[in-house]
Amino acid sequence: MSRFPSPRAGEHRSVLAQPAVDHVLTDLDGTYVDATFGRGGHSRLILERLAQNGRLIAFDRDPQAVEAGASIADPRFHIEHTPFSRLRVTLDTLSVTRVHGVLFDLGVSSPQIDDPLRGFSLRADGPLDMRMDPSRGETAADWLARAPFEELAQVIREDGEERFAASIAKAIVARRADADTRGGRPLSTTADLAALVANAVGRSRKDAAQHPATRTFQAIRIHINRELEELASALEQAAALLATGGRLVAISFHSLEDRIVKRFIEAHHHPERASGDQRRLPLRADQLPRATLAAIARVYPDEAEMAANPRARSAVMRVAERTAEPWPGAHR
Repeated sequence: MSRFPSPRAGEHRSVLAQPAVDHVLTDLDGTYVDATFGRGGHSRLILERLAQNGRLIAFDRDPQAVEAGASIADPRFHIEHTPFSRLRVTLDTLSVTRVHGVLFDLGVSSPQIDDPLRGFSLRADGPLDMRMDPSRGETAADWLARAPFEELAQVIREDGEERFAASIAKAIVARRADADTRGGRPLSTTADLAALVANAVGRSRKDAAQHPATRTFQAIRIHINRELEELASALEQAAALLATGGRLVAISFHSLEDRIVKRFIEAHHHPERASGDQRRLPLRADQLPRATLAAIARVYPDEAEMAANPRARSAVMRVAERTAEPWPGAHR
């Protein structure tokens, strides 16, 4: 029997759960952040190992995830309904100025994907929503109904890495015009969008293993939720909050996320390269940019985990450790 039982529909099985917790926990009496609670797989493992004086603060912008977190009756645990881009200000309100580890499990959770009403999946028809927090912000349908061609093409090309972005954007605009002037049906469901993209791409796409609309759905979801901007902001805040020796652990599921995490760690490990200003030499050692993070590990799911949970196949986990504080007043 597999040590990774296959998840049921709607059940979220955290990818790289044990390795992530092994890497993030450096002090069992410490304070930790699970920046993406989901359904609490990582949080529950952390709580199993934390000492009595340890503390875990979880974040999620999905109200259903926060509701699931409310069921954890543990005085060491607290959950906030807020995006992880508000990491610093939220921890300030909780009088937390230093943490020993921050864990990010990026992307969409299985319950979000498997619920057609959330609009994340192209394999089950549902409303074109795609918001991680359905209580606020613009839906995918609303954005598709107003975005100009240039914006549509840019988002689909950059956030979806879709080479047919212009053709897809053109088809969206044409569908919108048909709805406005000839009484056609606007794009309002995931099936509508999936069919439109498949028709726009036609036989040009050679990747038969992937639905033609997969990249477009990814792009729209990322844009609607500002996922890449949120991640870049949260990484900076997490690094600033880490105590020396504390760990930053980030699990990514596509190249755009992983590239941001990788470059962030590299920039903090080699700040002299990232500063972009090497025109003048420092006069003193404390004017040199000081490395504040070191890359510790890059981890992939093993064959057993990928066989039991297909959503693990694209995962990569990067781990960095806080090595030092910047020099006070140092040139950065």
